[in-house]
Amino acid sequence: MYDTDYYRWTQQQADAMRRRELQLIDWQNLIEEIEGLGKSEKRKLESYLARLLDHLLKLTFWETEKRYNKSHWETEVANFRFEIEKVLKDNPSLANLVEPIWDEIYDKRVKVMSRSFAIPTHPRISLSDALNDNWFPEN
Repeated sequence: MYDTDYYRWTQQQADAMRRRELQLIDWQNLIEEIEGLGKSEKRKLESYLARLLDHLLKLTFWETEKRYNKSHWETEVANFRFEIEKVLKDNPSLANLVEPIWDEIYDKRVKVMSRSFAIPTHPRISLSDALNDNWFPEN
């Protein structure tokens, strides 16, 4: 049923758990689904951090577009900060992954964004600045 009617499978599994009918639980698929939920939350955090960095890089370095897009980019930055805060509130154990994720994505995002506009060698936006609701690049 897991492969043919996922929704029905989820309902049956929840019902079996409520009734404590352990023999009806599809343990293998249930374990994989629970692990997948955790991975999904981590991917969500990674995505919000990447999008936050992208917009901070735009605000810092994309001079030709800034006058047209600054307020939109600042709004996006505020939204991504809010979403990151929500993910961390709902998943406090992910807080210890924020810095390693930031370090992992930083150079990759700079490389990707440098295809659209010039970014100096080794630019650095600190994680603490990036997450600070009151901080925006001064350009």
